[in-house]
Amino acid sequence: MKVLVVEDDQRLSDMLVAMLQDSGFVCDAVYDGTAAHERGCTELYDAAVLDLGLPELDGISVLQGWRDVGCIMPVLILTARGRWSEKLAGFNAGADDYVTKPFEAEEVVVRLRALIRRSTGHARPELQIGGLSLNTLSGRVTDAGAPLNLTALEFRVLSYLMHHPGRVIGRTEFLEHVYGSENDPDSNVMDVIIGRLRKKIATARITTVRGQGFRLDPLESENA
Repeated sequence: MKVLVVEDDQRLSDMLVAMLQDSGFVCDAVYDGTAAHERGCTELYDAAVLDLGLPELDGISVLQGWRDVGCIMPVLILTARGRWSEKLAGFNAGADDYVTKPFEAEEVVVRLRALIRRSTGHARPELQIGGLSLNTLSGRVTDAGAPLNLTALEFRVLSYLMHHPGRVIGRTEFLEHVYGSENDPDSNVMDVIIGRLRKKIATARITTVRGQGFRLDPLESENA
């Protein structure tokens, strides 16, 4: 999952990015409101962590600008401001959740995962496609009840597919949301990872849609 981190404190930003990357997220970081507005309006993210006290353009204005142009990514406001009036202003501007500094690292990760899950139509922490199950909190994956042993990269690819069941995911989207824009993986890396997942999964099917990408469906859809 690809997250935009908007925080003007470089030390805190670096800590947030490292924490999120350790939890399997792909991160971009910007440090002022103008850059944040441009990134949110021109690139596709699964969620954003947004500070309110930003230089050049404050966080509320950034958020309002995103929503005005139709940017619907979930936004977690992260700020030292604790007054209810400021929280209310954030929600009125289109925020989805709010965490006040100082914060627990695990809380930010859990809240982001919940926001992303709900934004893709999943109310429960456990994603399920056919007999394939992925718990977004524990990271446990099972197929017909049996645990699957996945590499970190296989888990990220499968997680992205399971957040978007039945939708064709293009190669570029996969690479951006699994690797990050700063990386340039070999052109056939997705075929390799998809091939390994197909060998491990028995109760769901990853279909290659020629010229478009990959789609995850439950096996029973063949007989529907």
